Amino acid sequence: MNERWNIAVMSGGPSTERAVSLASGRAAAAALVSKGHRVTMLDPQPGAWRLPERVEVVFLALHGTYGEDGTIQQELDAFGVPYTGCGAEASACAFDKVRSKRAFQSCGIPTPRFGVCNGARRGLPAALNFPLVLKPACQGSSVGVEFLQAGERWEEAAARTAAFGTMLAEEFIEGREVAVSILGRRVLPIVEIRPKSGRYDYRSKYTKGATEYFCPASLDAGLERAIRATAKRAFAAIGGGPCARVDMIARGRELFVLEVNTIPGMTATSLLPKSARAGGVSFEELCHRLVVLALEKQGTALAER
Repeated sequence: MNERWNIAVMSGGPSTERAVSLASGRAAAAALVSKGHRVTMLDPQPGAWRLPERVEVVFLALHGTYGEDGTIQQELDAFGVPYTGCGAEASACAFDKVRSKRAFQSCGIPTPRFGVCNGARRGLPAALNFPLVLKPACQGSSVGVEFLQAGERWEEAAARTAAFGTMLAEEFIEGREVAVSILGRRVLPIVEIRPKSGRYDYRSKYTKGATEYFCPASLDAGLERAIRATAKRAFAAIGGGPCARVDMIARGRELFVLEVNTIPGMTATSLLPKSARAGGVSFEELCHRLVVLALEKQGTALAER
């Protein structure tokens, strides 16, 4: 197999996570160039983009809608061009938090209790206990996330989250937050996340120094095995693919899957690169391997037709 390819790095796009996406794209492009690939940057807008000639593979660094939701994947499938990350169906399932949580439940994978709201005025879902986390059902990068304690104004917090569409109200689980990255068949070293504010929101996620990360996480052998096994089951529940990050809470030995991210960030504070580095894979090699996995995925799909 040729070891150097013509690659289009897609980043930016129309979503609320455009700035993060552009940062991921720039970092990935520089890494791929350093590995000898020929790279073109592409900022796709719905219905208003085209692939440059001779592009052999697309590196997806798109976050949020029109990136992680399966739409761009469907369009690339129609072109027959291989791309990094999961396929259209798995991407759509993982991006929709309601759909993915129901997939977890159907597979017996523990996830925090939740309710679905279509607007702030519909009221707090019954049978949920405070504190709560309010999340847009279909956004990424912690956009629109609110933490709600008992006695706080539901409508004010819910209105901010509901501005992004259908909203998920989820019981907040106090425990150790961990992220498990899967690269091909390999589960990379686990990252433990400790936001200094106590809340891993957008600011904590993207502000340098706002969160402490420990990788490999200090876990006893039994808990680490359980976390790895649960991450693989959660990834399989949404459809699987070449790469993902599974976010979880460990409360003692109880595990709760929060979500699966099918296009993990590639910025300076992103978790997949931290895991890869701890596993002996440089950022440049990580980007290269994602391209190789994309080509292998396309070859498998063609062989199964």
